[in-house]
Amino acid sequence: MDSLNDQLIQKLKGLGLDLIGVIPAAPGRRLDAYLRWVAAEMYGRMHYLARPDRLERRQDLNVILPGVKTIISVGLNYHTLQLPDSVANDLSRGRISNYAWGLDYHDILTPRLQELADWLDSETGSASKVYVDTGAILERDHAESAGLGFTGKNTMLIHPQRGSYFFLGEILTTAGLPPSTFRLPPSCGSCHRCLDACPTNAFPESYVLDARRCISYLTIELKGWIPVELRPLMGNWVYGCDICQAVCPFNRFATPTAEAAFYPAGQKGNSSFTIHHSSFDVVAPPLLDLLALDEDAFNERFAGSPIKRIKRARLVRNACVAAGNWGSETAVPSLITLLTDPEPVIRGHAAWALKQIGTAETVTAVTHALIYETDPDVRRELTG
Repeated sequence: MDSLNDQLIQKLKGLGLDLIGVIPAAPGRRLDAYLRWVAAEMYGRMHYLARPDRLERRQDLNVILPGVKTIISVGLNYHTLQLPDSVANDLSRGRISNYAWGLDYHDILTPRLQELADWLDSETGSASKVYVDTGAILERDHAESAGLGFTGKNTMLIHPQRGSYFFLGEILTTAGLPPSTFRLPPSCGSCHRCLDACPTNAFPESYVLDARRCISYLTIELKGWIPVELRPLMGNWVYGCDICQAVCPFNRFATPTAEAAFYPAGQKGNSSFTIHHSSFDVVAPPLLDLLALDEDAFNERFAGSPIKRIKRARLVRNACVAAGNWGSETAVPSLITLLTDPEPVIRGHAAWALKQIGTAETVTAVTHALIYETDPDVRRELTG
């Protein structure tokens, strides 16, 4: 089995994976904390996280794969390039989380793990199951147990020499493999920069994330109306958020990934570790461009990107919020056009943005839209 482990690790490294650990299959060590988090309903509208069948899987991995003996946990670095402050803080642009600058990580990591799982099954006669952010398991908890890092106060998995910019994946297998050996990593100690930096106060305490207040949740997972009180706190983020990672001292050790698929087009190998001006519109697109997207343009622009999974309505909704926070009259014509969009959630958030800008033109537009609007949620936005 040691020889098999060596072969497995070599194959994993050959596929470009950066972190690898092997542990016996068992419930996550922080399962009780997860169950308390669910009981507090901090998952927001991600109701699948609280479904009884999903909870059962997290408490007993045999429900997922009968006879499971081993978890192989892996990490793939996605850290790419440095966005200049002048661009990141330009409110006329929408910010996109670093992990979504390139191709969808599911499409990159899943086939590699499946290749490994197929090889392992053929070598041992085992059965395996591959997950990349898709299964009802506590993947960060298992990754910590496998020595891939420690859990930070921002709930991210942090490698002490590499930071936290990693995608995680797992192979569950009925093969019994020797566990990895490693030294216990450090911890956050007294540092609380991530907690202090969060603009929406999404951390009620260390190691606890209230997803209902997290910008990543609000821009990606939340399908409906963004709470009015949180919109002004979201800045110009339109997909995800990197703030609690960007301020983490351990991420000063982060190095550029070798995975070309995670870079903006044409940027791999840039020795200055900064983004070329030609790619600014890819990683921080002008809000006016996002507000103008129709279905065809959205599908074409974000083909192969993780952004495509939230669909046009959510992205344009997010751009409306960012435009309201920008507060520029430049966005008014685009927002007025969106008052007649087929999607109520877009019409409503466009109305909010226009009211934030607050010119005579926006007041007239909102008043006029109220005459014809029939959706009760949009009407609340127009009159609120």
